Amino acid sequence: MVALAASQVVTPGGVLSPGVVEVSGDRIAGVSTTSGVVPDRVLVPGLIDLQVNGMDDVDVAVAEGSDWDRLDRLLGASGVTTWCPTLVTAPLDRFAAPLERIAAAAARPGPRPAIAGAHLEGPFIGGRPGAHPPRWIVPPDRSWLAGLPPVVRIVTLAPEVDGGLEAIALLADEGVVVALGHSAADLACARAGVDAGARLVTHGYNAMSGLDHRAPGMVGGFLTDDRVAVSLIADLVHVHPVALEVAFRCKPADQVVLVTDAVAWRDGRVGGVVIEGDGSVARLADGTLAGAVITLDRCVANVVGHCGVSLARAVAAASTNPARLLGLDDRGALTAGRRADIAALDPTTLTCTATWIGGQQVHG
Repeated sequence: MVALAASQVVTPGGVLSPGVVEVSGDRIAGVSTTSGVVPDRVLVPGLIDLQVNGMDDVDVAVAEGSDWDRLDRLLGASGVTTWCPTLVTAPLDRFAAPLERIAAAAARPGPRPAIAGAHLEGPFIGGRPGAHPPRWIVPPDRSWLAGLPPVVRIVTLAPEVDGGLEAIALLADEGVVVALGHSAADLACARAGVDAGARLVTHGYNAMSGLDHRAPGMVGGFLTDDRVAVSLIADLVHVHPVALEVAFRCKPADQVVLVTDAVAWRDGRVGGVVIEGDGSVARLADGTLAGAVITLDRCVANVVGHCGVSLARAVAAASTNPARLLGLDDRGALTAGRRADIAALDPTTLTCTATWIGGQQVHG
């Protein structure tokens, strides 16, 4: 039995101050209050990122061999213990090879951030392509979707495109998490997408029809529809802090998800898209935002420090809620019986200082 004590332990029932997490093997054996001198740190469930295109100099679309080990280290250093490698819009015949590499990477043994499955962001998107190349955007291909390998866990598409609602229903029936995104849909169409089976909205506010008092659009849809979760890029560049706060205020506590949308900015590409990055933001040559340069622990810190969000709710958005969306009921909370996926955060900056995966320390 290993006891991890901390000045704060974030649990589903509240924050224990101080508290201790007892670990037996790869599981949490118990969580309780404690006394005496404890390390000044915050223990939280391992973070879960649903949208990672790459990091630093490694793009998931071309990652192979030791590239995956480097991604493991970068993710673990930010407290991420489960993630979804994300592939952006490309010709349909270019998805098979990277999906095979992702599946192989997911099968590697050892304590490392678990790959829950791939996230396909496109190419079945609509009138708000953002940084996605319009020449590769196509209507949903039912036969192609029906043949997706099991490694695919999330698909982002636009409900307004020809065959969009049918594609949502098909994927939902197969257990894939369907997200609405890169869409110019009006309110009625957005709600029809949720009716068809969509459970998530990809990077809320960005690349979608905005909120107007006479045309609520996709933004009005996700803010008022409690059936659907919304992911938010909390780098304070993609979304203003006040807009982030609005989403947290409008949505039920379990329907907000923090994501990074991180890209390999130093490598200068996201799949087949050329980008320019300076370590703080990534853009196309014309200035269009093209993914983020942030880690998930920093997203947590930003919404706590700039948006009036409680630590407990920010942690739920970065761990508990994405675990629920993916159907991973063995993680996402510090409670007995769950996997011992744990991150320690600095109590002042909320920067990750240590990470455990299945009870084994991989960072710090």
